[in-house]
Amino acid sequence: MFVAKRAVSTLSRGHLARHLSSRASAILSSLDISTTEEISGVYDGQWRGSGDIYSSICPTTGETLARVKSASPEELHEALARTREAYTIFRHVPAPQRGELIRQIREALAAKRDELGALVTLEMGKIKTEGVGEVQEFIDIVRCDYAVGLSRMMNGNVVASERPGHSILEVPNPLGVVGVLSAFNFPVAVYGWNLALSMAAGNATIWKPSPSTPLCSIAITKIVARVLEANGLPGAIAGLVTGGKEAGEAIAQSRDVEMVSFTGSEHVGRIVGKTVMSRFGKTILELGGNNASIVMPDADLSLAVPSVFFGAVGTAGQRCTSTRRLYLHRDIAPEFLDRLKKLYGSIKPADPLIDTTLLGPLHTSAAVKTYSATIDHLRSIDAEILVGGSRYTDASLAAGNFVQPTIAIPKSVDPKAQIWSTETFAPILNAAVFDKLEDAIEWNNAVPQV
Repeated sequence: MFVAKRAVSTLSRGHLARHLSSRASAILSSLDISTTEEISGVYDGQWRGSGDIYSSICPTTGETLARVKSASPEELHEALARTREAYTIFRHVPAPQRGELIRQIREALAAKRDELGALVTLEMGKIKTEGVGEVQEFIDIVRCDYAVGLSRMMNGNVVASERPGHSILEVPNPLGVVGVLSAFNFPVAVYGWNLALSMAAGNATIWKPSPSTPLCSIAITKIVARVLEANGLPGAIAGLVTGGKEAGEAIAQSRDVEMVSFTGSEHVGRIVGKTVMSRFGKTILELGGNNASIVMPDADLSLAVPSVFFGAVGTAGQRCTSTRRLYLHRDIAPEFLDRLKKLYGSIKPADPLIDTTLLGPLHTSAAVKTYSATIDHLRSIDAEILVGGSRYTDASLAAGNFVQPTIAIPKSVDPKAQIWSTETFAPILNAAVFDKLEDAIEWNNAVPQV
């Protein structure tokens, strides 16, 4: 699959026969997202959608937040055509004026930062500080402010010519249409990184988000569209098509999309890369990881232990940068693991919208099944489970996708073994002990994700 991490059922159309919790209703209403009607998930200057209906499920409570009308095949191709038309207009807008548009988008996002952050938490499941921080990534100097400055720094080159009295002038030109296929775990930031720089360069963008986080994409697109329309520009400069695998495939295959930026698994990234390359398109592939920490005897454990803890448990282990492997020198392994176990024992899962919560749920029930299958495999190979290894059983957490962060010590340290070579998108940390640094470096480099 191109972006989707799970299948989402198609449901009947019409009014929503349900009652949202007050926590969900307040967040959606603050962002002008209907809590009673099915929501249009296609934007190309106008909002529509007549394709399959996808449910947005809250991973904390299990409630259905909304039902989103995705793009039909015809609507997807029409959206691509309108994005193409919008590009032919936008490419003539001077770069400093494009920078001014990005500045306005920054201000509009900043005005809704906390509400958007809460929506990320509500729909994706990451804790509130991470949800707000993700929106801030879109806003801050790393992206939008950087892009505003970049709009006044797109300089060309003057090159000496072989012909007397002549010079060669190199002028940067927009690439065209950029397709953004984003993943569920960063439903705002990844798009922001792509959109800000793409707009600064004069490109139009069409966004296909994960089908399990459609509300984040709709809320962001509404804000961006208002800015574009207020400046007399086509909204299709920042188009949106929600949908599943077929929508991602269509964008990857389209010759009207000069570049495809994909964030997701290594497996799907290979498919996207081959598909786009087959038509000589360009790609940006931000794929998975299987990251390791190597800790030597001279390490400051007061820094190293919390770092490993945050790397393994943050976002419930659902980052491509999550720490999944831990290699400890024999001299400090017992003390390190003892300290780490105490930190693991101190973390309490709760509603991620509560400010003090440090551990939220996994994103989907399918992710819980992957977690459980990995734990079963660890037990089948006689790995020692130091901490965790099951779902939380508290009644207050039963409706959500809450699992215990886990530390395991497999008997084998073979990097080619399944438990070491597979990226499990869950808070599972596998540890091993080494005597020589060279061995740890070899283990680190031997997995296929490096």
